[in-house]
Amino acid sequence: MAIKIEMLRCFCAVAQTGNLSEAADRLGRTQSAVSMTLKQFESQLGKKLFVGERKNHLSALGEQVFEMALKQVRQFDQTVQSIETAADASNGQIRIASVPSVAALIFPSVLEHMTQRFPGLKVELRDTDSQQVLDALAEGKADIGIASGLHPMKGINAIPLFEDRFGLVCASDHPLITSAEPPTVKDVIASSFVRNALCDLIQTPNFVQAVEDADVTIHNTHSLVTMVRTGKWVTILPQTVARFIPESTAFRELADLPDKRQVFLYVKDRSRFKDLTDACSNFILNSKLV
Repeated sequence: MAIKIEMLRCFCAVAQTGNLSEAADRLGRTQSAVSMTLKQFESQLGKKLFVGERKNHLSALGEQVFEMALKQVRQFDQTVQSIETAADASNGQIRIASVPSVAALIFPSVLEHMTQRFPGLKVELRDTDSQQVLDALAEGKADIGIASGLHPMKGINAIPLFEDRFGLVCASDHPLITSAEPPTVKDVIASSFVRNALCDLIQTPNFVQAVEDADVTIHNTHSLVTMVRTGKWVTILPQTVARFIPESTAFRELADLPDKRQVFLYVKDRSRFKDLTDACSNFILNSKLV
């Protein structure tokens, strides 16, 4: 018997709830049916996924399987949702994935333009990091992507969209913002610096060397800005981010950091609704949204 998605779903529900009864309620199945599916899964693997008869403690294998199974269940559900949306898209569909700093600027205008021009159009928007934008394009989950940096991909055109300079982001009353002299990389690193994924795009040697010693890294932009708003932390981000950060936070260029982030528009050569993809990408390129 092959491992089925329902086995993974059942196992994940039991692992998350810690007992068969709550897992059964969550899945809308009987407790005996959940127990049987779980036994079939363990039989297929030839090993136990839980320690003892109670289901509140995963085995070492169970811990590994849970992480992988949960990812697959979520991916499967997202795929099913995308398939259903595509099947229902009689008037067309456009799917866009973008890094958050650009998504916040372009999504409202793109959504308004495309839905007005193409009534009944299905639109799917997602904001995520650059790697996941590229993954969505490669896996057929997006028709258009906006990501930091140039990443050549087969069957996908990479078009320069804009570039913006990196600089300090911190509380608007922070001494590095209010000082008369522009701050330096050394000043920033010495001021409770928080590293983020976009820092990897910076090539200035003294910054690259200094950032290696950063103790704190935050990948989510919203969480990052929330941290620096407290006035206790500072970070480095592209200037575009300054267009939507709170008023209590400010952006300032550094005297010795000339690096700029390059942002590219990625468009698939072939898509189900190519006319819509072309119309949307042309709007983004020509309307100067960023």
